[in-house]
Amino acid sequence: MACKINVIGGQLPQEEIDTYIQRAHQKFGMIPQGIDIKVDGEYVELSYDFGSVPFHRIRRITGYLVGTLDRFNNAKRAEESERIKHAI
Repeated sequence: MACKINVIGGQLPQEEIDTYIQRAHQKFGMIPQGIDIKVDGEYVELSYDFGSVPFHRIRRITGYLVGTLDRFNNAKRAEESERIKHAI
């Protein structure tokens, strides 16, 4: 997937743009779909667009923060299924 680059307020060499893409990959673990780079003299402001990022629900179940129950042993699974679930 190609990263769409939008440079505002100046020009940047391709080498510097590639460095910003690699920085995003190292910092966030994924390459953004687009980057807005606002140039203000010696300073740049980076705005990343990662598109839709999947959201994983985290719940507190029996004292543990979990997303899924797949790592629970049989006793913890039984404890979860037997608990009283309160409605709002």
